[in-house]
Amino acid sequence: MIPTTLTEAQDALQRGAISSVALTQAMLDRIVALDNDVQSYLTITDEMALEQALAADARRAQGENGPLLGIPVAVKDIISVRGAPTTAGSKILDGFIPPYDAFVVQQLKEAGAVILGKTNTDEFAMGSSTENSAYFTTRNPWDIERVPGGSSGGSAAAVAAGMAYAALGTDTGGSVRQPASLCGIVGLRPTYGRLSRWGVVAFASSLDQVGQFGRTVADCAALFQATAGYDPRDSTSLDAPVPDYAAALTGDIRGLRVGVPAEYFIAGIDGEVETAVRAAIAKLEELGAEIQPISLPHTRYALPVYYLIAPAEASANLARYDGVRYGPRLAGADMIDTVKKTRALFGPEVKRRIMLGTYALSAGYYDEYYGRALKVRTLIKQDFLTAFAQVDVIACPTSPTTAFKIGERADDPLSMYLADIFTLSVNLSASCGLSVPCGFDSQGLPIGLQLIGNTLQEATILNAAFAYEQATAWHKQSPGLVNYSQED
Repeated sequence: MIPTTLTEAQDALQRGAISSVALTQAMLDRIVALDNDVQSYLTITDEMALEQALAADARRAQGENGPLLGIPVAVKDIISVRGAPTTAGSKILDGFIPPYDAFVVQQLKEAGAVILGKTNTDEFAMGSSTENSAYFTTRNPWDIERVPGGSSGGSAAAVAAGMAYAALGTDTGGSVRQPASLCGIVGLRPTYGRLSRWGVVAFASSLDQVGQFGRTVADCAALFQATAGYDPRDSTSLDAPVPDYAAALTGDIRGLRVGVPAEYFIAGIDGEVETAVRAAIAKLEELGAEIQPISLPHTRYALPVYYLIAPAEASANLARYDGVRYGPRLAGADMIDTVKKTRALFGPEVKRRIMLGTYALSAGYYDEYYGRALKVRTLIKQDFLTAFAQVDVIACPTSPTTAFKIGERADDPLSMYLADIFTLSVNLSASCGLSVPCGFDSQGLPIGLQLIGNTLQEATILNAAFAYEQATAWHKQSPGLVNYSQED
């Protein structure tokens, strides 16, 4: 029988009940069977994966052990893997094969993980549905007519459909937590700087953070444990000890102070989402947590602040794609014409954000827009610091709705941007947050509970989520297209 979670796979490997090669081949077979429908992978590195699985089995035979030794995982295609294409979901990086591993991939390899492939993403991580990928749209395994969320929708869908035991994504404005919510799995956005961004294609440098997906909290914590750490090559990397996150999963939350911000239960939130999240908060109280109302008064500014800061930083970061250093070069009459034709490979959402960002940074408007946004960002961060003086964890919805239909918001950028309205503040305040399944709507679509912690308090939110998970059964359900019994 093929294990269904990362921790079950760890146990099976350690007992010798299955080899990593057999486990990896089973994952590859499942990708062949399901991914024509889900389309979560941009690249499947099957030969590399089986070589890594063989090496993992050899290490185990020599007496080595480790939390990820022989475990098949997936990596978002905005994170560099040596020898594998890295497109960031964009045609402007088509054919680019990095000669190095990102820091987090180095960590994965040292831990013995097996990399199955690179997963689909909105172009340069700009989107909330994975519809902005230049290659194809990933579909939600719970309903393939709907989006998986974005921009890490490929990674979320792969884990939800059982095509990887865990996966890495990136979270610039909610791009791990929102797809985790829409796909019914656990997604963690760690504190800014907790993981190195070295080797990760930059979108908005002060907001980007590598995050983790798992089918359970323990799965997510195991991947986080392996990839966290200090990296001197990233000037924003935090030189702080990495706690034992598995040991932190006690399930005891008696006396935990949980704040519920009024500003996150607003008009427009889906009624079934609000009901499920309020029930989840009541369950936390039943487990011994102390629920307190709190206020984050500058929350209403998070959306406009984010959409000034992120495009401004993106416009600077994406200036490097000129056809000279990376990816394809389209020949023109002269150098200027060559750069123009090459940059036409950017998709419409990327062009929209570059124009927004360039305008916000332009002479005469810098102080009016970008400078003012930075000042309001400080107020948002102060809100969180004030709240965390009163509570240990903040609980709220991850997404205002469940998964929406593909194409439903394609012509309405503002409506699409609102999909991240409950996640943006965490990135602006450099806090940490995660989404854990807390129910389903009447159409059978997953709902996520977001738990937010102060900087470097990942162990606290992981344990709160673990306690909730152990007291409920939402995480045990699987999408209808995933029939594990057929593989037994």
